[in-house]
Amino acid sequence: MLKKQHNIPHTGCITTTFAVVVMFLFFLSCKNKDENLVPFAYDPEVVPTMITDTVTTLISDSGITRYKLVADVWKVFDQAKEPYWFFPEGIYLERFTPDFNIEATVKADTAWYYNTKDLWKLKKNVHVENMKGEQFDSEELYWDQKKERVYSDKYIEIKRGITEIKGYGFESNQSMTDYRIFRPHDGKLPFSEDVPGDSLHSGKSSSDSLSVVDKGVASSVAGP
Repeated sequence: MLKKQHNIPHTGCITTTFAVVVMFLFFLSCKNKDENLVPFAYDPEVVPTMITDTVTTLISDSGITRYKLVADVWKVFDQAKEPYWFFPEGIYLERFTPDFNIEATVKADTAWYYNTKDLWKLKKNVHVENMKGEQFDSEELYWDQKKERVYSDKYIEIKRGITEIKGYGFESNQSMTDYRIFRPHDGKLPFSEDVPGDSLHSGKSSSDSLSVVDKGVASSVAGP
């Protein structure tokens, strides 16, 4: 006796037909999506590749920890033509000596760091203090880490004990212990008359010295 046979559809045809329909619908869907896409122009000069909030980090130099950085907002533009970091809401920096003593502290309302140049640009309420307690205040300072130099052509005030020096144009080593002002203004400073007129630095051998330069005549005070 023969068993009753069931008519089984050809699954291969069904699968093929279903795949064609799915592909057709997918093509139409993609086409509609493409037509509704809004073109996006990414400008790496103004769009950061990373944004970090509430940052506290240590930065090393040649394998040695030399800096502590604290910031509320840190924006990284590493795809810009000239890569840089941007700190729009202020920054606090500590620079360490090789034995981890604080050599200088830096505060500013806004800061930029240009990676390839190893250059900091600090703006608005810039306040620097060296390890001897001397304080430097300006609206703009540049810190060139490659040349180990801090400089500005803006107005600056320096408090050194009971002495206060004010002026325009400033240059210093990065530990802020050997510095000079080019155009003193309303400053109270004991002048020395025995410094050569073409000298910009103090004639002393002390590593902590100040030079004030005005109209080609240099006056200096040695550090304590």
